[in-house]
Amino acid sequence: MKRWQNILTAVLTAVALVGMSGCAGYANRWPYPEQIHTVYVEMFDTSDFRRGYEYQLTDAICKYLEAQTPYKIVSDRNLADSILSGTLQTGQGVLSMDRYTGKPLEQEAIVRVTFTWKDLRTGQVLINQETVAAAEPYSAFLSQDFEYSAARAVNKAAQRLVERMESAW
Repeated sequence: MKRWQNILTAVLTAVALVGMSGCAGYANRWPYPEQIHTVYVEMFDTSDFRRGYEYQLTDAICKYLEAQTPYKIVSDRNLADSILSGTLQTGQGVLSMDRYTGKPLEQEAIVRVTFTWKDLRTGQVLINQETVAAAEPYSAFLSQDFEYSAARAVNKAAQRLVERMESAW
């Protein structure tokens, strides 16, 4: 009986040591660069014929930055620690077609955002010309149109852009 107690004690001690050693590399810090406190978000540019989505994108990015990061949005570039700028492209694709008429049954709005994030104090480019994309389906049979899906895709792209601003693990 004493022998089994010694074996059990040794096994439990080994498990406890292995468990504690696994926590040694864990750090409980904010996932965003800590040297940045304020961000100036430039109006995103677009060369598309569809207008208005650049305003929606810039607004959504500002809202996500304020809600999900420690950064504050500033309206004066001279007061900002960093600047976020970029371009927006919109498009559409066909997901399914009616085989008898050739008309699209389901389509999708596609949004691509290419952005740069720069530390204005040091001149260091934190993110250079990175692209995020989002797509949202729509169907005329469900009384949905391109505008509906593009607005959802713009919102999703803004969220993905802010997620990319996290520090590398």
